[in-house]
Amino acid sequence: MRRAYRFTFRIRPPSRILDAVNTEATPSLTPVLPVSVIVVAADSGPSLRDCVRRVLACDVPLEMILVDNASSDGVPQAIARAHESDHRLQVIYNHANLGFGPAVNRGAAKSHGKSLLVLNPDCLIDNAALLRMLTILATHPRAGAIGAVVCDEQGVPDPASYRRDPLMRRALNTLFNRAGEGINIEGPIPHELLEAEAVSGALMLLPRRVFDYLAGFDEDYFLHCEDLDLCRRVRDAGYKVMLAGDVRVLHGKGSSSRHRPVFVSRHKHRGMWRWFRKFDPDASKPWVAALVWLGIWMHFLLQIPGQLWRLARKRAAAA
Repeated sequence: MRRAYRFTFRIRPPSRILDAVNTEATPSLTPVLPVSVIVVAADSGPSLRDCVRRVLACDVPLEMILVDNASSDGVPQAIARAHESDHRLQVIYNHANLGFGPAVNRGAAKSHGKSLLVLNPDCLIDNAALLRMLTILATHPRAGAIGAVVCDEQGVPDPASYRRDPLMRRALNTLFNRAGEGINIEGPIPHELLEAEAVSGALMLLPRRVFDYLAGFDEDYFLHCEDLDLCRRVRDAGYKVMLAGDVRVLHGKGSSSRHRPVFVSRHKHRGMWRWFRKFDPDASKPWVAALVWLGIWMHFLLQIPGQLWRLARKRAAAA
């Protein structure tokens, strides 16, 4: 059980955010840090090393909790050895792949930060980006989740950075490229602070009080859509989901899933179904729910041949 502390967190101007570690707590207690960075790994490969290195290079006082979901590549263990003298890094080893949300929740339970930064293992953040996001959080007390624009190596933003709830009508508009409101918000993402319905779980900053109030991620999602679920619950609780449009972060996207695309796709479609059942008003109509269930799993099955073909090509190229 997490020990209760008495402390105050004062809003500081950007130039003084590094001083946000509270020193007024009882001296015998561990000071509360501004942020705990939580990364979940599952055979994430070499990109995980870069992710950890970039986080630990930040000047912001922080702790980093790496939660390993039974990786077989040995990278988390190598990282633990390489940084064994850095007290800011803690590695938690799970004996099975618990899924993303449950692993984040386990990391959060071991953390001490005033806020939690959920970060993908192939997402590379720097000190300026982290400082900017913490400043937004400190100056917007109703912010319940803050995202950033995650980009590929060419600097192209991922549409998932700024999106709407995946209601059935929106999903159909996106799937069939129909006119009307879709899941993704069209057009360039402005370089400014925006209010959103949902942001990408690849990089998400949350106040601990909000995360704890919501009991963290819904653990009935294994992989994918748990970020959409959390954003929806943040808004339903009366807080704002915000996007720092001026924070652009490189995201390798899919380092943990390239070698098992069918496995990942199955859980992604399972997550779609769960989100629909929880939040979409049309789920209350049995005939609509039946059609959505059929459509989701037909879409999954139709994707399998292409996924296996691409996987085979990659393996042949690497041989």
